[in-house]
Amino acid sequence: MTEIHKAESLANLTFNLLARCQEKENHIAEAHGLLEAEFKCFRLMSSEESLNNKEIAKRMNLSAGRVTRIMDGLVEKGYMERELNTKDRRNMILSLSRKGKTLAHKINETYVNVHQDILKEIDASQHKPLIMAMEHLLAAVERWLQKPK
Repeated sequence: MTEIHKAESLANLTFNLLARCQEKENHIAEAHGLLEAEFKCFRLMSSEESLNNKEIAKRMNLSAGRVTRIMDGLVEKGYMERELNTKDRRNMILSLSRKGKTLAHKINETYVNVHQDILKEIDASQHKPLIMAMEHLLAAVERWLQKPK
């Protein structure tokens, strides 16, 4: 296989994998009564005690206005708590409420279970090489993204 064919195969595989992963995440989000963006916010927040809206927008690659609408919905549902920054009223500190932490735990449990099911579809001898290859791919993509444009 030539280098161009390898690159083309990788491009197609990553494109299709991303599309299937988005479908998987939509399925999990719907199972927990969330919109896709709310689910992604939960995945982001579950590892953090609190984040400000600007950091959430940056990490989710969304506009501040879009993040505000997502947060408004999560606050309204009782999953998030919002604290205004007294120095900059446009900057909010967001954290999961007790109800939100409970749901985040359930979401994480579901997320892990889904991936256990996926691994069952792959021969056990391939699990470690697959994970290592994905770690290398992620690191390579991150290095590529850090290169000057």
